[in-house]
Amino acid sequence: MKTLLIKNAHAIATIDAIKRELRNASIFIRGNVIEAIGPARELPAAADEVIDASRCVVTPGLVNTHHHMYQSLTRAVPAVQDAELFTWLKGLYPIWARMTPDMVRTAALTAMAELLRSGCTTSSDHLYLFPNGAKLDDTIHAAQQIGMRFHAMRGSMSVGESAGGLPPDSLVENESAILNDSGRVVEQFHDANRYAMIRVGLAPCSPFSVSVDLMRESAALARSFSGQGVRLHTHLAENDHDVAYSREKFNRTPTEYAEELGWLGDDVWHAHCVKLDAHGIARFAATGTGVAHCPCSNMRLASGIAPIRRLLDHGVRVGLGVDGSASNDAAQMVHEARQAMLLARVGRSLQPFGCDDGGRELSARDALRLATRGGASVLGRDDIGAIAAGMAADLALFRIDTLAMAGGAVHDPIAALMFSASPQAEYTVVNGRVIVREGQLTTLDLPVHIEQHNRMAQELLA
Repeated sequence: MKTLLIKNAHAIATIDAIKRELRNASIFIRGNVIEAIGPARELPAAADEVIDASRCVVTPGLVNTHHHMYQSLTRAVPAVQDAELFTWLKGLYPIWARMTPDMVRTAALTAMAELLRSGCTTSSDHLYLFPNGAKLDDTIHAAQQIGMRFHAMRGSMSVGESAGGLPPDSLVENESAILNDSGRVVEQFHDANRYAMIRVGLAPCSPFSVSVDLMRESAALARSFSGQGVRLHTHLAENDHDVAYSREKFNRTPTEYAEELGWLGDDVWHAHCVKLDAHGIARFAATGTGVAHCPCSNMRLASGIAPIRRLLDHGVRVGLGVDGSASNDAAQMVHEARQAMLLARVGRSLQPFGCDDGGRELSARDALRLATRGGASVLGRDDIGAIAAGMAADLALFRIDTLAMAGGAVHDPIAALMFSASPQAEYTVVNGRVIVREGQLTTLDLPVHIEQHNRMAQELLA
């Protein structure tokens, strides 16, 4: 097995169980696993590849827990630039209905390239529409091509406008076909082993686009793969309209609706949860249900400020998600962590004076933990999200001698990474393989790809 030595790092944020932060330390990797971490004199002096990290902060590879990668083709569409969630969706559905399988794959590559360059090594993706023959396979093949660790969520929509749902009838699927294909992709692609590069889960889109029966049957199908770690995911309590729909349609709060259908548990995580009430937070904590916090998207679509500090203080598992490329409109994980930190502070300032809001706001290290170990926990993984012997060799290296880090890095390089203006990774290592080297992708000809992507985006809106 090939070896890789990350040598003499200026600072290492391990995010391990005891939150070690090391200076002038090294990391030795054998194959796809971290073998040792510590002073250079205590590690092997030679390796097949040596990276001088003396001007770098090293973190675990960042983990993205919620995305819609196909949306990369519809960033900044003029008609919906200022829309809230439901209006935004209704404006984009007809455009997405024209997408082809090649467009879905190309858009996914674009999203993954941006994530990897921001130090993200593992990403979930929620693909819930399959126009013109598109399949979940298209995004999985993109991940295999570019080298990203990938959680592919087989989404679905089955309730169209004619049945009281939000999406047009042309974009919904037959529920038997959904369940059949869901079983197929799990059996074909899901890897339950430690250090797996591809895992598959089931993800009916939302309460306003799928039936109660599909929610129940999807949960039962995922859990029929007993012990394989096939997880469940959907959107929940994203904004006021979402909550109002749940009350009107089901006479339940979003949390009550989810629990009644078997959609709370340690194998489930929900995106957004901006409007979770005290009862919802308590039930999420009691059942081990996870949350994907998407601060940029929540601001972009005017959904509100999720109660992240209260969730964390109650023991709810929380990770970060960049959300859809057309509702962010970016896939930069350091920026997402920074926004989570800043938005939590704004949220605290909006609380009535003297109220008990559950504790302090997010620190820089809290934000980094959300982006690493927190996301790993939400995805049900104990092999990523921290730097320690036996963990997957997923790492992000950020230079400290840059304009964005000037001044901050000399005081606190780890906090400076979270406070700085969206730095790009100098190196991104996934499963022991260097995917970003000196800021450049090694697995994709980016200029050629961007040209192809932009051509497809123009065709889609023509």
